[in-house]
Amino acid sequence: MSKTVFTQDHEWLRIEDDGSVVAGITDYAQDQLGDLVYVQLPEVNKEYAKGEEAAVIESVKTAGEILMPTAGVVTEINGALADEPGKVNEDPMAAGWFFKFKANNPGDLDGLLDEAGYKAYLATLG
Repeated sequence: MSKTVFTQDHEWLRIEDDGSVVAGITDYAQDQLGDLVYVQLPEVNKEYAKGEEAAVIESVKTAGEILMPTAGVVTEINGALADEPGKVNEDPMAAGWFFKFKANNPGDLDGLLDEAGYKAYLATLG
């Protein structure tokens, strides 16, 4: 059964049964950004370091990036976002996913927030 964890950078990560990880931004993040107008996705089969910029997003309000939560290799991208970046606003936790990757060290994901921890973190942002 898959497990979803969250970062304090407002990214969600769904760890699949096969060990692959699906990455996207949370509803809170898309709400703060406003309507997305452009998404630059990472390169498939490229290895990214932890904290390295993997994707770029631009909205009507601002630009930002999706950082790799742990070192790993991107295995798939959501190409639909290139033509329809608004999918992120409509369904950030499902159809609006950005990319899938294989973590070099899956244990690095263990320290991330569960849903309750993420909601508690959001409450501190006031």
